[in-house]
This record gives sequence, structure tokens and C-alpha cells, in this order.
Amino acid sequence: MEREFHHPHKDEAFEVLKNSKTVAVIGISPNPERASYYVSERLLSKGVHKVYFVNPMYAGQEILGIKVLSSLSEVPEPIDIVNVFRNPAHIEPIIEEAIRLGAKCVWLQPGSENMEVIEKYKDKITIVWDACIGVEAGYL
Repeated sequence: MEREFHHPHKDEAFEVLKNSKTVAVIGISPNPERASYYVSERLLSKGVHKVYFVNPMYAGQEILGIKVLSSLSEVPEPIDIVNVFRNPAHIEPIIEEAIRLGAKCVWLQPGSENMEVIEKYKDKITIVWDACIGVEAGYL
């Protein structure tokens, strides 16, 4: 029997975004056709958030004019949202690090959701899924 999971309504996702100042994007790609690129571009175009990019494959390079960091721990200020563009199999250590660093929220982009991991950590940190941060940013 499949369990039913509660997830934030899109209005709640919008509130999380509206009330945040710092977003760390995990899994940024320099490829303009990748969701991590064009969604981050949209987020940046709003000019509301300080955005950091994290991807060890591209650390030290610039994407969309922002230097890419190798890990979340390199972000030099408190993180409100850890925005994840990763395979669901790889999200647990990201959530664990977000909790360790005191981030307020982990936002799992569509395709990054792992319901077992969400269930495990939902009481330790706010987790948003089933909502695209780029779509929500369009309402800012």
C-alpha cells in the first residue's frame, strides 16, 4: 500500500521563497538547456535573492556571472533555501549538510524528490517539493 505524503501547497512554497534572502543552488550546470541553468537565470532576473551556485564539477568557474563553489559549506552567509537539482538518489547527504549548516529550507526541484528521504527529514527542516522555484519566482 502506497503512503500518502503531505507536501506544501504551492502558496506555501511561494511564502517560503518570498520570505527568504539567500538561495544556494545545488547542481548548477553551464548548459543553458538544463533546468538548473534557466531556472537559476529566472531567479536571478528577479534580483530579490543573493544566489550561490554549488557544483564540485564546475567549482571556480563562473556560470551566469557567479563563481561556482564546491560545497554548501563554502557559502559565506546563512542559507535560507538550498535549491536542489540532483538525482533523487543523491539528496540525503545534501539535506543532512543543509541541516548541519542551519539552512531554513531544502527545495527539491521536480525530478529531485525522494519520498523516503523526505519522510525521514521532514521534521528536521522545511522541505518543499512538487513546486518549481523558477515558477514561484515569477510571482515575486
